[in-house]
Amino acid sequence: MNVQIFGTKKCFDTKKAERYFKERKIPYQFIDMKEKGLSKGEYNSVRQAVGGADAMVNPNCRNQDALALIRYIAPEDQADKILENQEVLKTPIVRNGKQATIGYQPDIWKDWM
Repeated sequence: MNVQIFGTKKCFDTKKAERYFKERKIPYQFIDMKEKGLSKGEYNSVRQAVGGADAMVNPNCRNQDALALIRYIAPEDQADKILENQEVLKTPIVRNGKQATIGYQPDIWKDWM
């Protein structure tokens, strides 16, 4: 199992996800989205696993200007704009190979084991 947790240090759900894997002694890699973020390949893999960009975008994010732009931009340009403004994504994004979840999803993670 190769688990990656993308999130921020201040996000409570990200902390809960880290605790979930730590308590079960499952090794994971934490990636702080404020420092590094998702690459284009990682973004496309997660987007495909969760059913599209709409599932990944947080409608309550702080950057409402970027969110409005992403909603009304041409679909082929959406990915680039989301990658430029990753603060609009829901966290945590948890990846295990080709599988991925958005948010705190312990029931799904249990099935991965």
